[in-house]
Amino acid sequence: MFKSVLSKISILLMAVVLIIPTTVGAAATTTKGAGADLRSALGQILGEHALLAIIAMQKGIDGKADFDQAAAALNANTDDLSAAVASVYGASAGEAFKKIWSSHIGYFVDYVKATAANDSAAKQKAKDELAEYKVTQAKFFADANPNLQQAALEAGLTEHINMLLTAFDAYVAKDYTKAYDTADQAYKHMFMFGDILSAAIEKQFPNKFTGDMSTMQASDLRSALGIILGEHATLAVWAMQKGIDGAPDFNQAAGLLNKNTDELSAAVASVYGQAAGDAFKTIWSSHIGYFVDYVKATAAKDDAAKQKAKDELAEYKVTQAKFFADANPNLPQSALEAGLAEHINMLLMAFDDYVAKDYAKAYSQERMAYAHMFMFGDILSEAIVMQYPEKFGGTSSGGSTTPSTGGTTTPSTGTDHSGMNHGGTTGGMNGTTSADASPELQTKVIQFTVGSKMYMVNGESMGMTTKPVMYNGRTYIPLRYLAANIGAKISFDNKMKSTTLNTGSDVLEFWNNSRRYKINNMLMMTDSMTISRDGRTLVPVRFVAETFDWNVTYNNGMITLSKTY
Repeated sequence: MFKSVLSKISILLMAVVLIIPTTVGAAATTTKGAGADLRSALGQILGEHALLAIIAMQKGIDGKADFDQAAAALNANTDDLSAAVASVYGASAGEAFKKIWSSHIGYFVDYVKATAANDSAAKQKAKDELAEYKVTQAKFFADANPNLQQAALEAGLTEHINMLLTAFDAYVAKDYTKAYDTADQAYKHMFMFGDILSAAIEKQFPNKFTGDMSTMQASDLRSALGIILGEHATLAVWAMQKGIDGAPDFNQAAGLLNKNTDELSAAVASVYGQAAGDAFKTIWSSHIGYFVDYVKATAAKDDAAKQKAKDELAEYKVTQAKFFADANPNLPQSALEAGLAEHINMLLMAFDDYVAKDYAKAYSQERMAYAHMFMFGDILSEAIVMQYPEKFGGTSSGGSTTPSTGGTTTPSTGTDHSGMNHGGTTGGMNGTTSADASPELQTKVIQFTVGSKMYMVNGESMGMTTKPVMYNGRTYIPLRYLAANIGAKISFDNKMKSTTLNTGSDVLEFWNNSRRYKINNMLMMTDSMTISRDGRTLVPVRFVAETFDWNVTYNNGMITLSKTY
């Protein structure tokens, strides 16, 4: 089956090879839609599981100080996957899944411990338990969905287990090339598994996927770019950790990162030609080199060299953004620069936190960097489909269009990066725009100030019990007070530790300290966590703007949300 995985990845990349740049047109199709979003979300979570599992196993056998935090990141990924299952099959099914899935992570930990103790019997016991697990896990999915065959699922789970064990055993044997090659295979294999699950769910619940404008070609493009870009973020963090630690496998970790660059360059070349692919590779590789320079400067405690690396990364983002903007009229350079700035800052923060031994924050940043790159892939794939719609089941109208952001975000300071339009976060929320409104238009203006419990609605001052805050470079506002002024009802489920927002037409559910949320019982992902302060749920302003179609501006700590009805 692994050959079929590589074949599928090749097919995803070849979906772009068919594109022959001709005329720029407006897409009649899209990479978005319930089915495509489900496929993307499952692939993202499952792929992350494979990489985090291998990283945690390496940390465990090496006795690294950040093992607990690496394991915690893996457990947080399990929470995300369990929530995805629950969003389809209910909370009880989600809990049952979590128990089963968590067990196989525990068996991998047992295998690591047994390896460290040189206990062959304990190693075999862990492998036997993993063999039992695969049957239980396969039966869970087969019982839940008649389109999933237990035998086929068992075979797929066997491959997953064997790949992780092989990657770990090779690492222990110091066969680092094999260890990282297998890690790459294990990562990509999980997207294949996600494709199988998402296709079966779509078939099981066709009513949830009616009217989906995404075609298979467009979804394939989105998936292919997400796979490569997501892996880049985690591999970059991984290699930087290996570099500062002086690990013997640094060259192999860096080698896999370079292989990832080759894959991304090939994807670019398949769209815009070999010369463009070569030019892209030179630019993209440069920013990896600047990260290496930053690691070396950190090791040498050379602040001047660190700043030089950061300055070069700042120059890189402009060059890279211009490359994409020149290639595709649907990609505004300023928005691309903002998105690339986020990518750079997330990787630097993940590394700096690791060096400072703030491991919990380091892994939180790494996970955000991983998720962010899928959103970057969403933007690129959507822009390509808009540029060449006829190649993805659409029709050309002879003119270019710009991807909708759902709400105009124009930050006037650098403290809250609005970035690019992160596809998948809008979840189908449809706000009333001025084009749909009656002649008697009304504008509502809500103003919050970071650090203040006072806020204003159309010029009238009101009080809150919670202040808007800055967290991880993002501006957060209290959901309760927003809801009160947009006519939505809010409730809190103490058992599920979730907050529900009912707008009358849509129901959203959030979990504190999680990037996942549900809209009308469909699981979605955002690149920023929902957080809690003073017993209140706070959400990122950008999420509000994109989801509810509000305009947002920032000025010296004041956030102004406005919308015309």
